Amino acid sequence: MDKIALIVGASGIIGSNLAHELLAQGWTTYGLARRPPADVPGLHPVAADLLDPASLATALADINPTHVFLTSWLRHDTEAENIRVNGGMVRNLLAALGPKKTVQHVALVTGLKHYLGPFDSYAQGNSLPPTPVREEMPRLDLPNFYYAQEDEVYAAAARDGFTWSIHRPHTIIGKAVGNLMNMGTTLAAYASLCKETGQPFQWPGSQAQWEGLSDVTDARVIAKQLVWAATAETARNEAFNVTNGDYFRWRWLWPRLAAWFGVEAAGFEGTVHPLEAEMADKAPLWRDMAARYHLAEADLSRLASPWHTDLDLGRPIEVMTDTSKSRQAGFHVYQRSDESFFDLFAQLRADRLIP
Repeated sequence: MDKIALIVGASGIIGSNLAHELLAQGWTTYGLARRPPADVPGLHPVAADLLDPASLATALADINPTHVFLTSWLRHDTEAENIRVNGGMVRNLLAALGPKKTVQHVALVTGLKHYLGPFDSYAQGNSLPPTPVREEMPRLDLPNFYYAQEDEVYAAAARDGFTWSIHRPHTIIGKAVGNLMNMGTTLAAYASLCKETGQPFQWPGSQAQWEGLSDVTDARVIAKQLVWAATAETARNEAFNVTNGDYFRWRWLWPRLAAWFGVEAAGFEGTVHPLEAEMADKAPLWRDMAARYHLAEADLSRLASPWHTDLDLGRPIEVMTDTSKSRQAGFHVYQRSDESFFDLFAQLRADRLIP
């Protein structure tokens, strides 16, 4: 049977990079989102609302995927709401596909909050696991929408007979506009504002993050792991961490990011400087910059997600991810993390998203 992919969340950082990877490998690829991208050559857009079963049934009536990639989620104010909504989206999607009997494999993307706990928990340091985090670590005794999403996949797999894989990246570095969690573009926008105002590129986070070891996940790397796991015998019914494969300290990387933009770097000085506060009043300035430099996006909120970058960089522990499980299973893609940022910055500039 031909490989027919359905990407759920095709407009996001992971989904859009996954679309390019699948298309490059010759897959027939459908991209589902409320507003699916129309600028990916070869991608078949599917407009649907995952919270509306009738919308899904109509949109998927003539689509019979063999492989499903779940990369979408919605943020809510409480973890109970996150569980209800995000678990429900997975359940609705797989219920709509079940009667078709064509799905062979479902891949679900979650993340390191599987080990760290939900946003309000790890931000306060309530659940700090030993690092590096490993796939065999037990679930935390905390509500977590990632667990709800996994359980929906497991239940549908038992019902419909497909295999599954779970993918747990750290912070994703890649291009997307209008994304809820986007550290790379947030830092690019912040550095651009610093250059415009002559202010230093101030480290916003904690001492533990500044001095400790960390890692990130290039969107191109997780795209490749998703495609690998979709067909690899060794990846069936397994969970895999996924990062670039290297470690770094922010005190080493931060000056290099500043140098790319030609701004002065300022490191940890005993005080946290949250980006959410630093960038709160910068929307008018960004609109002026967009007009002056002919940028493609004048709405700063569609480029920057400072709340999420603050959570990542403000953690009270270093965060390291063990990726040996996927290496042993046959996935060997590696990416230097500083080059992930530099590649992204160059792409953002080429696409006129930053000056």
